[in-house]
Amino acid sequence: MKKLCMILTLALILCLMVGCQDKEAMKAQAEVEEQNKEIVKKIIEGLNQKNADIYKELYAPDYAWYFPSNNPEPLSREEESEFVKLIWDGFPDMKWSIEELIAKEDRVIIRLIARGTHKGEFQGIPATGNKIESSIIFIAHVENGKVIDVREDADLLGMMQQLGMELKPKEKEK
Repeated sequence: MKKLCMILTLALILCLMVGCQDKEAMKAQAEVEEQNKEIVKKIIEGLNQKNADIYKELYAPDYAWYFPSNNPEPLSREEESEFVKLIWDGFPDMKWSIEELIAKEDRVIIRLIARGTHKGEFQGIPATGNKIESSIIFIAHVENGKVIDVREDADLLGMMQQLGMELKPKEKEK
């Protein structure tokens, strides 16, 4: 009977120790996830303030931007920075608003809405004066306080239609 009580006591102590460690690990993970969310929020704030230095500050030197509906090859942080400057030229009032923000482990997922007025040339399209609104899904991979890659996609077809572009079927060859 003494042995059984001792075994049960040790088992209880072991369970409590494991439970406390799990809580500490969960707390540490939650803190990292919150820090990662703050990094992504700071990126969006930087974009809204037309701060191209945000790329050097918060993106890893070997960062890659995957945006398959716009470019089949990943872009570097410098190339993405140049692309964003083209957006600012074409849509000087462009603002990105975070609609949803979720962090899980080393990933931050955000759903954004980009809104702006087409006042300058953008991707070969002369200024139309049209207002656009485009939804974006953005998945950032964050390690050691730096974004190492982003997987992004946006409703570019909807945006082009808002700019007055038309989608037509191909003409049949004669």
